[in-house]
Amino acid sequence: MKFHATLLAISLTASVAKAEVPKVFAGLFEQDVPVHGQIGTVTPPEEINKYVAKVETAARKDPKWFKEFSDNSKPGVPLPYDERLGLTKEEYDQYLVLWNKREFKPNEDVMVLLRKGSGNTWSIIATGGASAISTLRFSEKEDVFHSPDGDLKRIEDIKADSASIFGEWTGREWKFEQETEYDKTKENFAIGRFTDNKFGLLVYRVQSVSAAGSRLQDTNVVVRFTLGKAGQNKTSDQGAGKSSTEKTDGAKPESGKGKSTKSGSGKAKTTDNP
Repeated sequence: MKFHATLLAISLTASVAKAEVPKVFAGLFEQDVPVHGQIGTVTPPEEINKYVAKVETAARKDPKWFKEFSDNSKPGVPLPYDERLGLTKEEYDQYLVLWNKREFKPNEDVMVLLRKGSGNTWSIIATGGASAISTLRFSEKEDVFHSPDGDLKRIEDIKADSASIFGEWTGREWKFEQETEYDKTKENFAIGRFTDNKFGLLVYRVQSVSAAGSRLQDTNVVVRFTLGKAGQNKTSDQGAGKSSTEKTDGAKPESGKGKSTKSGSGKAKTTDNP
């Protein structure tokens, strides 16, 4: 495959001398070793949409209450029941049943590779739709990811609940935020693994809006990659070979850290939206 050849070429031209991999990448990547991954989304059954529509209607009727209720609820998981959500208790329970049937649906096979750069920095080189991740440079000494927008600084570690959009996973996250008289930008990058240790996860989000409220950029990349030898230099069912749909109560992805997504209406919502 073309993306495989590209990453293989990079790995072959890399320095023979291997450096010690920074702790944030340990157990996820080896230096200059291509790994199979998939870009995808987590989607519950379509039947959930009728309940989502009712919650959205209720939110429009009382936006102040809905915002306060969302802000004060546990982040990263469905909102707790309240009759003001516009659902009966029976409807809410059915909503949860459908939510628990959500699946990771891959839409593009990619390759990712950890490479040491100049100035003691590290990059995750990614192909295809995940290539935006390649613009980041990690400095172990500063514990910072440098991006074209600015420096993403380390925030609270991720320990996502099994009911979160991506399921149960742990990891680390970095964040950049800037507001000027012209625009407002928020950028997050997270890396981690699912609790069954079969898959790793990369989540990269960039959002920018103008002072007038027009959306200037909205990049959202979620990559699930196979851990260990199964994902290295060979096709695996969950890697770059077959596109598969998998329920998220096994190894399953989430957007940003455990606190950075909220799923009150059944849709993955970033609470850090500008």
